[in-house]
Amino acid sequence: MKAGIIGLPNVGKSTLFNCLSNSKAQSANFPFCTIEPNIGKVNVPDKRLITLTDLINPKQTIPASIEIVDIAGLVKGASKGEGLGNQFLANIRETDALIHVLRCFEDSNITHVEGTIDPLRDKEIIDLELQIKDLETVDKQIEKISKKLRAGYKDDAKYLSILQKVKNELVKSDNIRNLDLDKDEMILIKDLNLLTSKPVLYVCNVSEKDLSNGNVFTDNVNKMITNENSEMLILAVSLEAEIFEIEDFSDRQSFLDDYQIKQPASLKLINQTYKLLNMQTFFTVGEKEVKAWTIQIGWNAQKAAGVIHSDFEKGFIRSEVISYKDYLNYKSEAKIKEAGKLRVEGKDYIVKDGDVMHFRFNV
Repeated sequence: MKAGIIGLPNVGKSTLFNCLSNSKAQSANFPFCTIEPNIGKVNVPDKRLITLTDLINPKQTIPASIEIVDIAGLVKGASKGEGLGNQFLANIRETDALIHVLRCFEDSNITHVEGTIDPLRDKEIIDLELQIKDLETVDKQIEKISKKLRAGYKDDAKYLSILQKVKNELVKSDNIRNLDLDKDEMILIKDLNLLTSKPVLYVCNVSEKDLSNGNVFTDNVNKMITNENSEMLILAVSLEAEIFEIEDFSDRQSFLDDYQIKQPASLKLINQTYKLLNMQTFFTVGEKEVKAWTIQIGWNAQKAAGVIHSDFEKGFIRSEVISYKDYLNYKSEAKIKEAGKLRVEGKDYIVKDGDVMHFRFNV
């Protein structure tokens, strides 16, 4: 699963990405590593993993992770190929969610591509470019399905109706993520991979002085997205960069204390992005390894087993499940079993976030 960092040039995208993909970004419990220059594999901070590690003392601990992609800055006309438009839009299409960075600070030393600071205008520029590209995609599909209907493929009538509904939304300069589509309708348009259908987390990049309470720019963004299916996070990217320049953990903690910050905001961003991607975690534990596994919310036990190995899913027999809360209370599997807290679940069991699982299978 990938989340793409998007925004206009000079809003703080690359600085934020460098913080996230920097190997110093977290303590030794959650090291980051850069896979490619524009893709960072980011480990998801999870205190539960640390607790399980302390209880079991395994040889290694492996956290859950997501991919963050630093996407080239967009300019007006991207949908027509201006600037790095084609690359920008192609990279967005490959992601599952978007982190949209909006500049909400004044600084005469950092030029803005539009000349003034206005995050609402900046948001509308990117929204419009994505909407134009989506409209192009939908129009092509409408033309294709209309030909099929004229040729006698009547089963596609419902699909055409949904496409027209989507087009009407785009023509009104609205994003598809805000359109009220039911589950079946969403499935029908999923293959189109529409850019404006992707969930969004807006990151308002502010100066250090506005980190606690925001400013008029962040207030305006918050009002603008009230009716959107999206979230917002206030973050001082320049401060995050300073934090992650400090190599010594205790020195970094002192720096955070000076600013009365409990933890770097970028860690919160990672967790919010994880949720934005509709992801959750289950754990496997043992003397060799404690590992966090990533699955989609709503997956059943058999499908979850498949993320470990396809054989686990094919030959699934049952799963043995312990809630994280019970593991925390009883400290060991032996005591958990004595208390009758180990549950045996079938393939249709819906996995809960934090479940500690062991799978039985036969192939």
